[in-house]
Amino acid sequence: MEKLFKKLGIKPKDMKLYNTAFAHSSYANEHKAKSDYERLEFLGDAVVDLAVADYLYSNNIDNEGEMTKIKASYVCENALYEYSISLKLNEYLKVGHGEEKEGGKYKKAIVADIFEALMGAIYLDLGYATAKNVILKIIVPYIENPKIAFFNDYKSALQEYVQAEQKQLHYELVNEEGPAHKKVFTVHVKIDDITYGVGKQGSKKEAEQEAAKNAIDKIAL
Repeated sequence: MEKLFKKLGIKPKDMKLYNTAFAHSSYANEHKAKSDYERLEFLGDAVVDLAVADYLYSNNIDNEGEMTKIKASYVCENALYEYSISLKLNEYLKVGHGEEKEGGKYKKAIVADIFEALMGAIYLDLGYATAKNVILKIIVPYIENPKIAFFNDYKSALQEYVQAEQKQLHYELVNEEGPAHKKVFTVHVKIDDITYGVGKQGSKKEAEQEAAKNAIDKIAL
């Protein structure tokens, strides 16, 4: 891992944390290890969120909706996967034999998770300031490049915004048309009973995502 640490510009103190950050549950089970990366990933998720929110706030983006939209885009699974692959973190990932045969070292969810687990390890080992510096060194170039955009979960982003504002969120299926094999669903998303977005897609889930995106775009204006 020395090459990785050099690239990140850190000098680790507790190597156990980093070994755990790359240990998948399948590996931990096979080797009877005490822990896998899941707890570190949980912590790292919060640290990455805070670091990016910190950056957006410090850069005087005044509109809360816009900050929510940007943050959601650069901490989504696709984005985390991209950061992880760019750092070649999957080369350090330890999985069980069965998981390895199933391509575990290349599964998007797992590869995205170890980025957050690593950031959680850095936070515990070297503190928030160091973790924040590492996170922003990786993520800010993506934010500053308008050509790079990641699909994000607009529903989760909207939910986060609504919870922060202590408001009520509701998705309403208002229309369903077309033959069984080619249905079109129309969904409205309401915040405190006011319609903020409309989605019209071939599945209810896609329609809800489109409605949430429209709502976020409206909030960000």
